[in-house]
Amino acid sequence: MIRIRGMHKSYSTGKVVTDVLRGVDLDIDDGEFISIIGPSGSGKSTLLHAVGGLDSDYKGSIEVDGSDLAKLSDAQLSAYRNETVGFVFQSFYLLPHLTCLENIALPAMFKRGGELDEAAANARAKDVLEQVDLLEKADALPTMLSGGQRQRIAIARALFNKPKIILCDEPTGNLDSKTGAAILDLFRTLNEKDGITVLVVTHDPGIAASTARKILVADGALTEVEDADKALRHDDADDADDADNDDNNDAPSEEART
Repeated sequence: MIRIRGMHKSYSTGKVVTDVLRGVDLDIDDGEFISIIGPSGSGKSTLLHAVGGLDSDYKGSIEVDGSDLAKLSDAQLSAYRNETVGFVFQSFYLLPHLTCLENIALPAMFKRGGELDEAAANARAKDVLEQVDLLEKADALPTMLSGGQRQRIAIARALFNKPKIILCDEPTGNLDSKTGAAILDLFRTLNEKDGITVLVVTHDPGIAASTARKILVADGALTEVEDADKALRHDDADDADDADNDDNNDAPSEEART
């Protein structure tokens, strides 16, 4: 279970401090499939990275299975990122000079204790390649694959250490709609058959609509919504109103013009 309490995250630029997340709370049960939506810059990826142990510069607490991530040692946090969590990003982050099999087996190199030998690592890599229906691409270089195939390889790499949680940051952002739908189906299968908890950051209301829970990140707060499309359109309208108000505030007054 993921338990977030009073999480506050801000960024500083010179003397300007911007609060991105303002004391947010969130509970995520094992095996849930959740989308995180909201406008650009709202804090969606910030939240995801904190849950993944990639960012520890925040106030409040994030507990995963009872362990407070902020209290883990560097070695424990590295083990958490490598073994408990799998990451899938919009950019595939595959090393072009390594084969697909070698890219997938990379997590074995960073596993502390109980390291797999090369034969065992390759066997596990083939298992997850088969899981994403790309076993025949084991010896291919990433540059020889389509965008959808490269994302499947990235997902296979995320599955290598049998994570309990997969965190996806705009995983279909570089794909066409048909390929994106296929990737989403793969996440759904992993969630339903393997019980993996899946969190997906997305701007796409169609993707959000297919998840059981939808969390809107806006104005530093988290809100659970039913209709992702309506929530996003409403937020876009608010942004437009704010822009209009800014324009009006910048315009000279009648007194200034006379």
